[in-house]
Amino acid sequence: MEMNITKEWDKVFPQSEKVNHKKVTFKNHFGITLVADMYEPKEYEGKLPALAVSGPYGAVKEQSSGLYAQEMAERGFLTIAFDPSFTGESGGTPRYMTSYDINVEDFQASVDYLISLDNVDPEKIGIIGICGWGGIALQTACIDTRIKATICSTMYDMSRVAGNGYFDEQDNEEARYQQRVNLNNQRNEDYKSGEYKLAGGVIDPLPENAPEFLQGYHAYYKTPRGYHKRSLNSNGGWAIQSSTSMMNVRLFHYSNEIRNAVMIVHGEKAHSCYMGKDAYANMIKDSKYTNNKELVIIPDATHTDLYDQKDKIPFDKIEKFIKDNM
Repeated sequence: MEMNITKEWDKVFPQSEKVNHKKVTFKNHFGITLVADMYEPKEYEGKLPALAVSGPYGAVKEQSSGLYAQEMAERGFLTIAFDPSFTGESGGTPRYMTSYDINVEDFQASVDYLISLDNVDPEKIGIIGICGWGGIALQTACIDTRIKATICSTMYDMSRVAGNGYFDEQDNEEARYQQRVNLNNQRNEDYKSGEYKLAGGVIDPLPENAPEFLQGYHAYYKTPRGYHKRSLNSNGGWAIQSSTSMMNVRLFHYSNEIRNAVMIVHGEKAHSCYMGKDAYANMIKDSKYTNNKELVIIPDATHTDLYDQKDKIPFDKIEKFIKDNM
């Protein structure tokens, strides 16, 4: 696959004068080339602590993850915001597919890359995952002991949504069976057509009775606030068959064995808040390692507020938590 890497600044947020920015590439263990934006403080001494950032699920690095990465670079970290495999400027075919195994490997490959840098302290590595990538960040923390601190912001457990529906309203065998039938019928159609049908991004225009969380997604992905031409959610969405991977696993089975630090951040009014609360409860249940785990609920914040509303994202708490645990 030919790589087309944009050189000009095309983020949905303004560029900071406090950090240096450049594009970087690295490969994961599946041989897929990932493209990332690196943000580096303009002034520093010695080796830097480093963070890899990704998400939301269906977004690109020019959106929320880049904003987080740039903000944390202003606070003294070397950061990268990367496009996951099969999306954005990163490689991988077919496009717009997803796999939890590959997605966790994407985060681990970003850690490989950060540790290789001469100006990074290899003992001070962290990750930040937003929305669905908050869940993937937590899953990565289950396997990668090099990660000293993990932040899961406005997190989704996409495997739970795929298996149970939103708010667990389809948590029954018949609903799951029908979903499997639909996915396999789609496989038949895709094989015949020779291409993978996309599910469609955020619905536009919104129906009058759209629930609050769809209104929030529309206000971010479909308006100048967050729209980006390479974003799946802003445009055609994921391949429908991507749901197969999410329905085939359940995340966080070993999360109560994570020894390093984890902070889960959620908005009080987020429709997804139940997933963050349950993930935290599962992580600390019967765990010997609860002293460096934290659940932060932000008053009056919705799910998408924590994408880009800097007056609501608790960057001071995030910075302190990471530095205290590195």
